[in-house]
Amino acid sequence: MKNIFFYQTDIGEVAIAADERAVTNVYLKRSEISADAVVRETGLISEAARQLQDYLKGGLKHFDLPLAPVGSEFMQQVWGGLLAIPYGETRSYKELAEFIGKPRAFRAVGQANHRNPIPIFIPCHRVIGADGKLTGYGGGLPLKAWLLDLERRYHSS
Repeated sequence: MKNIFFYQTDIGEVAIAADERAVTNVYLKRSEISADAVVRETGLISEAARQLQDYLKGGLKHFDLPLAPVGSEFMQQVWGGLLAIPYGETRSYKELAEFIGKPRAFRAVGQANHRNPIPIFIPCHRVIGADGKLTGYGGGLPLKAWLLDLERRYHSS
């Protein structure tokens, strides 16, 4: 069974979903929320929300939570690559593809990035275009820019 709970944050309402053992989803838009979840705050969800709030205030740079995103083996590789991008840094889709050992799969990397079910905790916002420009983000480009700016401000502190 999946539980979900809603929190007001500096970036608006965020819903965090988890099963008995790990965070499974973060929803930045209410319209994306799965209907199979029960609204109930668990200890894990509460801890995830606490860490998210600390991150959004610039006080937390590394999340310490069990994560269980559901996706193909390739998606799991991409999401693992996202977790390796340091706080305050960015990578292009091409660089991420090279990092996971699939240098020609940068378009597929983009699709897997777009399907990341646990944004922010799995930092898909740290991926930008090869030209340095911001590219699509499920929470919208203004949110992506806000998250990157937050990390730049607190990167060296």
